[in-house]
Amino acid sequence: MARAAVTADYQVATTADGIPLKVKLRRVERLNRLRAYMLILPLFAFIFITFVMPIVVMLTRSVDNPLLAENFPRTLAALQDWDPAKEALPSEAAFAAIAEEITSARENRLLGKIATRLNYDQSGTRSLLTKTARKLKKLKGEPAIAGSWKETLLDIDDDWGDADVWGAIKNYGSRYTLGYYLAALDMRYGLYGDIVPQPEFKQIYVQVFWRTVWISVLVTFFCLLLGYPVAYLLATLPQGTSNLLMILVLLPFWTSLLVRTTAWVVVLQTEGVLNDLLMFLNIIDERIQLIFNRFGVIVAMTHILLPFMILPVYSVMKTISPSYVRAAQSLGATPFTAFWRVYFPQTVPGIGAGGILVFILALGYYITPALVGGPTDQMISYFIADHTQRSLNWGLASAMGAILLAGVLAMYMLYNRVVGIDNMKLG
Repeated sequence: MARAAVTADYQVATTADGIPLKVKLRRVERLNRLRAYMLILPLFAFIFITFVMPIVVMLTRSVDNPLLAENFPRTLAALQDWDPAKEALPSEAAFAAIAEEITSARENRLLGKIATRLNYDQSGTRSLLTKTARKLKKLKGEPAIAGSWKETLLDIDDDWGDADVWGAIKNYGSRYTLGYYLAALDMRYGLYGDIVPQPEFKQIYVQVFWRTVWISVLVTFFCLLLGYPVAYLLATLPQGTSNLLMILVLLPFWTSLLVRTTAWVVVLQTEGVLNDLLMFLNIIDERIQLIFNRFGVIVAMTHILLPFMILPVYSVMKTISPSYVRAAQSLGATPFTAFWRVYFPQTVPGIGAGGILVFILALGYYITPALVGGPTDQMISYFIADHTQRSLNWGLASAMGAILLAGVLAMYMLYNRVVGIDNMKLG
């Protein structure tokens, strides 16, 4: 049986100007996407300039170490073959190179910065370099003792015979370094390039990091302890009363952080309102120290961060139907059992969101601990600000900030993972 070939002509739909309809639709979609991108471009630019760029600069400064690499290249090259285990001091070439480069750095007005950079890691180096530069200026480029720069520098200052000074120059001479991160973790490069602990009197930053975490945990706990009942009242009271309480919760947002902190100074000081009240009620016989200590820091930070716990918990509680608890009670559960077994588990997402928000905010607090805390209550943000504004050790400040940022990201990833696992179980 012969098979007939059937052909059919399909007419392509076109627009009035003869362009195929599918092509025209794709062009319109591309144009709409382009318009949408152009509308959000200012927002992207704002986020990039004010958020992404500072983080990039911070991470760059935490490893950037150009001063020695750019100004002492001959000295660093001469130190490459120096092994402190075999030779107590570098060769004559290293002494000659550093004498020339110290003179050159002084003429270029860079010696102060170089000396400060070395002094971060090897105490006394700044005075050594500045003293040597003054002496070398009088020599006018010629060694003073038997044509030897080694003997000349040792005659200028005995510290040039200290292998630790040369080790610091060698270890921190690379263009990029992890030395700032080591210093932020109370470690440093040793004479042989290995990583060793800082001297005991310099080991402060690890303790400060743990103190920051501990204070943040305590503040988060007290915010939850105080904020959960308030959020419950806001979610269960009549609308009018709930709105009035919500205004009181939001009122601190309209007051300056500095004003709120200063108010706690007035309340908690030895001659303050709280001590007066306790004395009037005969609860205490003599005034107690409530400020410039850990107690004052916890109280002030808890008050300031409390709304950040209340609002997420309240937003979750508002979506929970009261019929669940009534149904549990109708089946024989006591009010406490109905709350704990039925109501509370549904509020856990709000507790998690409020907890992670308060904890992250508390980690970076600076003004409140600085005003109401004592010397042993300062958090890591205080030391970051100190190295940025006073000591000008921006590399160490950036390394501390990067470590704090890494901790925050780790906490958020852990929270996100736990929440994801809980959602899978609920699903």
